Amino acid sequence: MSTKAAAILLTSSLLLGACASATESAVPADSSPQSGQNDTGKSGTAEQTPPSTGTDTAAGGKAPGAGKNESSETGSESEDVRSAEEQPQKLYRMNSAYNIVPIKEGGAEKKIVLLTFDDGPKDRVMVDSLLNTLDKHGAKAVFFVNGYRVKEHPELLKQINEQGHMIGNHSYDHIILKNEPIAKVRKQIKDVQELVKDTIGTAPVFFRPPNGAGGDVGQQVAKEENLLYMTWSNGSLDWTMKKSDPNKKQALIQNVMDQLHPGSNILMHELPWTVEALDELLTKLEQKGYSFVDPGSIDTEASK
Repeated sequence: MSTKAAAILLTSSLLLGACASATESAVPADSSPQSGQNDTGKSGTAEQTPPSTGTDTAAGGKAPGAGKNESSETGSESEDVRSAEEQPQKLYRMNSAYNIVPIKEGGAEKKIVLLTFDDGPKDRVMVDSLLNTLDKHGAKAVFFVNGYRVKEHPELLKQINEQGHMIGNHSYDHIILKNEPIAKVRKQIKDVQELVKDTIGTAPVFFRPPNGAGGDVGQQVAKEENLLYMTWSNGSLDWTMKKSDPNKKQALIQNVMDQLHPGSNILMHELPWTVEALDELLTKLEQKGYSFVDPGSIDTEASK
């Protein structure tokens, strides 16, 4: 009996040891998700990154789920890394005639146009249509915005930015700047810089004065703010048209095609007839062998 009891006692000891070992090995597995949450929350990446893309405030606040889903936070960081790596190479500059030309002869395609839209963001329906048409043609554009309109529709600015387009400064109130005192011009330009940065995380690098009338003061303040001052080299004349005018769409298209040349810096506006004409216009440009320059590939420093 004593031998049998000893065997039973030995077996029990072995089983207890195995259970204790299994319990100890399970502890790190239970604690690692908590560790991952703490690391994510501590780094602040989930909260700091979205403003640069506009996704944070578009979602209605600062990362309400921060630290709760480690895999989703990792995915967001990966997206940010890819975005940085996919920034277009600086291949173009703007010349003194406001055309977009290759920095190096033979270094980039000459037969390109720059698409620009002024005076927004006004209306979701028009913005949605413009963005959908641009996306259909794989085109990027500069949207030159007014501060008071951004104040009214920050969500539209975020939408434009999130879809990969460039935001440009078009003054706060859309006033003629050339005859204004420099202090007022500074406020008109700087207020837009600050508002756009507060809204999407980055300030504009392009400036276009209303009516192309910045004068010496506009150019001086643009330089102070490290902005590339530009007007245009191909005007659609959409701003001269009225709702009652017949054939506005075709007139707009013809205006652009009549002035078309390599490097055309095309001025358009957020207007119903421009929205309506855009798809056909971009198709005609493509049929002529033109492509659409990504504003991010324009070296603003080399253009000054």
